[in-house]
Amino acid sequence: MHHRSRVTLHRAFDPARALLLAARTIEIEIEALRGLMARQGEGFTLALRAMLECRGRVVVMGMGKSGHVGRKIAATLASTGTPAFFVHPAEASHGDLGMLTAGDVVLAISHSGESDELAAILPALRRLGVTLVAMTGQAQSTLARHAHGVLSCAVEQEACPLNLAPTASTAAQMALGDALAVALLDARGFRVEDFARSHPGGSLGRRLLMHVRDLMRSGDAVPSVVPTASLDALLREMTGKGLGFTAVVDGQGRPLGIFTDGDLRRLIERGAELRSLRAADVMHPQPRTVREDELAVAAAEVMELHRVTSVLVIDAAGRLVGALNSNDLMRAKVI
Repeated sequence: MHHRSRVTLHRAFDPARALLLAARTIEIEIEALRGLMARQGEGFTLALRAMLECRGRVVVMGMGKSGHVGRKIAATLASTGTPAFFVHPAEASHGDLGMLTAGDVVLAISHSGESDELAAILPALRRLGVTLVAMTGQAQSTLARHAHGVLSCAVEQEACPLNLAPTASTAAQMALGDALAVALLDARGFRVEDFARSHPGGSLGRRLLMHVRDLMRSGDAVPSVVPTASLDALLREMTGKGLGFTAVVDGQGRPLGIFTDGDLRRLIERGAELRSLRAADVMHPQPRTVREDELAVAAAEVMELHRVTSVLVIDAAGRLVGALNSNDLMRAKVI
């Protein structure tokens, strides 16, 4: 059974026209953002100070497209050091206002400033004693008149050819939210490490939070022999631990050298008399090591710099406490 499309094409598709419209849309939004810069002043600094001094959370609200932007702004604030979450205005009047406390700051977003759902909860917000910051394109709107501070997101025109669909106005709201987040981030002294703690599952979080001790093989899983061990004993240790190498350590457990599968192949190719060899005869001295308290990414950098696939892990006293290879780093998505 064939279904008729519900979309009626009034003109043939013209790629050149589409590209011109795309360029025009982007141009209008660029101009809207340029205008946005000139409109920021005391309202921006008042909003910034309110959020910096906030004893609770920043609660973002908005309807329709402004709501979608609001969710993104709340997420950006939360990930850059400002506790924040989104509350839908229509749900707020049906119980979600219970999430708010007197120490909170409400960032209410509405291009017109006349959203019925926001207007309906303004008296309740006043009774709660929260600080209300309005992000609106209309300085004389209902929302703006009730706010402690106003962020202007006014635009000259929408990018929509009909000047109806929120396009340039939502781009302005998004940019203004980012500007707030960056200014707050800077004022709080928020660092790369703080960002990583907010994103432990992301690549940056893994690179900045995961330490060598978190990933290394330790205890009996670490292959090691003394310098006087026979080559046969060395090979049994290497094979049994399955890492493709074994460390050679002194009496205090400090690494003296390392022997790998590749070293064994080279010995065989040379036709060496294997039975008479000891670990001290075949090891590579001064093996690559990393401290257990270093970041895992530091171990990855050592491997890349020296073109090795494994490193030995030592403690503060230089004793062997673990081993790490590139597969361990890849499984943890550090590399």
